[in-house]
Amino acid sequence: MSVTIKDIAKYANVSHTTVSRALNNSPYIKEETKNKILHIAKQLNYVPNYSAKSLVLQRSYNIGVFFSTINQGTSPDFFYEAVNAINNVIKKKYNLIISDTNEYENFMIIDKKRFDGIILVSQREEDNIFIHHVLQKEIPIVVVNREIENNSVVNILSADYQGVYNAVKYLIHNGHKDIAIIEGKKGFKSSIDRKEGFINALIDNKIQINNEYIVPGEYNIESGYEGMKKLLSLPKIPTAVFCSNDNTAVGAMKAIIDSGLKIPDDISIIGFDNSIVCKYVTPALTTIKKPTKEFCTMGAEKLLKIIDGEEVKKERIYINTEFIIRDSVRSI
Repeated sequence: MSVTIKDIAKYANVSHTTVSRALNNSPYIKEETKNKILHIAKQLNYVPNYSAKSLVLQRSYNIGVFFSTINQGTSPDFFYEAVNAINNVIKKKYNLIISDTNEYENFMIIDKKRFDGIILVSQREEDNIFIHHVLQKEIPIVVVNREIENNSVVNILSADYQGVYNAVKYLIHNGHKDIAIIEGKKGFKSSIDRKEGFINALIDNKIQINNEYIVPGEYNIESGYEGMKKLLSLPKIPTAVFCSNDNTAVGAMKAIIDSGLKIPDDISIIGFDNSIVCKYVTPALTTIKKPTKEFCTMGAEKLLKIIDGEEVKKERIYINTEFIIRDSVRSI
């Protein structure tokens, strides 16, 4: 049989109410008593009965982590890092339910009975409908990864624009003037921010913008390969290409190698994300590290505080990227 609160109370010689307070980290219990109860619970291998606890406290003990899309445009590395960071914060207190806003014809089944809180890993403006629904249902929510206009929600994201701006400046300072971009997935806010960072870096450094050097992408290897083939077919091939994520960069590098050219001797490449593949491609990929772990961890921590009734400032927080220099860029 599983160990119950009453079993712990018997061993600790206290009431089951006192045990419940200790297990829930209540301030209305002495530290010495709480530590004694927690020690006994650990010795007895006590596992909380969340179903019973949910009925008593009217909580589901579920945290929803919703992505704009899981199948298209969300790289496996980004998905894993985001989920792992959130889970490391909430795993001892809540169950994690991962979903995709695309899976719902409407959001009526998303309510306070099913979720104590929600973290939205957002990529696109269409998610504003989801945010509006969650707020109407009075479910605590934190939005990460995309800037939103709603000032009543905690919003934590990566400073993508500035990261790309600095990376393109690095290319310019290394003598590159013919610089191209393979864009991210259409409709994603990150794609827009990264393209704006790219273009404004060129403008501010008086580099002429060549529309032929701006080619569409989908945040995947295939679009990187096809985008690079388009650039390689131009009368004047760019000396450097910014790829809107690392998967795109890997595809672009394959196209360059297949054409008989060399990286970085003929074409320099920069990616975005600092995924695990960057260190293992040849040459190792210079990239921009997206602080996924940092903004997802902070988002989860703030959500737990909101759920617990603590005062949390509804603000927008930018977390800086990091430029990782490896071997895929040369000075000309």
